[in-house]
Amino acid sequence: MFFKSFFDPHIAQFSYLVGCQKTGEAIIIDPLRALDDYIQAAEDEGLVITAATETHIHADYASGLQESGRRLGAKLYVSDLGGDDWRYQNLPEGSVLLQDGDIISVGKVKLEVVHTPGHTPESVSFVLTDIGGGSDIPMGVFTGDFIFVGDVGRPDLLEEAAHMQGTTEIGAKAMFRSLQKMADYPDHLQIWPGHGAGSACGKSLGAVPMTTLGYEKYNNWAFQYDEETSFIEALTQDQPEPPSYFAQMKKINKRDSGAYVPYPIFPLQQAGPNDRMIDLRAKEIYQTGHIERTLNIPLNKKFLTYVGWFLDYDGQVTLIGTKEDAETATRQLQLIGFDQVRGYLDAGQIAGGKMTETITAAAFIALRQEKDLQILDVRSQSEWNEGHLSDAKRVLLGKLLEAPLPFKMDEPLYVHCQSGVRSAVAIGALEERGFKKIINILGGYTAIENSLNG
Repeated sequence: MFFKSFFDPHIAQFSYLVGCQKTGEAIIIDPLRALDDYIQAAEDEGLVITAATETHIHADYASGLQESGRRLGAKLYVSDLGGDDWRYQNLPEGSVLLQDGDIISVGKVKLEVVHTPGHTPESVSFVLTDIGGGSDIPMGVFTGDFIFVGDVGRPDLLEEAAHMQGTTEIGAKAMFRSLQKMADYPDHLQIWPGHGAGSACGKSLGAVPMTTLGYEKYNNWAFQYDEETSFIEALTQDQPEPPSYFAQMKKINKRDSGAYVPYPIFPLQQAGPNDRMIDLRAKEIYQTGHIERTLNIPLNKKFLTYVGWFLDYDGQVTLIGTKEDAETATRQLQLIGFDQVRGYLDAGQIAGGKMTETITAAAFIALRQEKDLQILDVRSQSEWNEGHLSDAKRVLLGKLLEAPLPFKMDEPLYVHCQSGVRSAVAIGALEERGFKKIINILGGYTAIENSLNG
């Protein structure tokens, strides 16, 4: 048997290629839209990708499932569980609809389908047995967004991102039953999850790429609950707010994310009149001078997490940065199904611009003692719950373009997050809302707290 995992750090996503070396067949599990890495790995091993499957309809990236069928002629295997609202659409002829207990055979490799709802109603896991290796004992299980290292999939995405009311509790109850189902499987089973640390599909994912079922039974918090009500309460608390693009991913992955076609981008003299402008430079550079109303989302491992809050899939984006950074950002945006980058403005050609006003935590505290201030906290609900300024008002960063903002626009507005990264992103959003005097608190709430306690 051939086995290879692939990890994309931009979305903290695992996908897998499994092949039978005796027959030369291979299957991709949870493929990304860009298939080249899977194709190259298969060719290097003398394998042909004949099948593709996925554990569920993904919310955090554009799936390569249908592209596998179009480009490779792979037979598609998809869950037919979870009800009418969660059935795949526009599947090619010959696709196989999976039920609990079905078997996918890839040469002498067997994948048993196990319905494991909770994260989503249609979610399935695949228990792998290497029959060609002479064993009838399962080796491991591809769990998708069911079991992670140290965590389990969140049940609230359908309600939070897709606005399907009442689905969180239904999903949490289903997750409890799915975990109980795993008690019948041997502890030696390797767990091959769909995500690692950094994903918004759970709240405490580990950074280790794989684990075992036995280890998770002892160490994963979710396996420590024997009673449903307390489990549901623990599972639904303190989940991170999902980026708004998750709802778009659910829609397009249910139908078809479309062909992955890399495209060139070119320098522009100016952005389109209705373009969302994304400045890819470091926040320290952005603050010394930027085009007003542009969002500063630096090109780092959090790029897709932050930019996903602000994308309009019916509009276009103009990037600001170097040619290399703009090309990299464009490829990353294609991971989440966004193919509408108009081009880029070369940051080196931008002279002057609007400076961001900043204030140190110590100076802010001293000023706050003298007079009442307008203070905006753009952190998550869980961060706010752990501690916040009594006179601050919280609006989540990703909601700044649409949520009511309870501040006077003609007075200074002091903005902070936890460390200063998200508040820098907030500047452009607040400029777009019409605020003219925005002051970024350097170091965020951490610096404020340290100054207050120091």
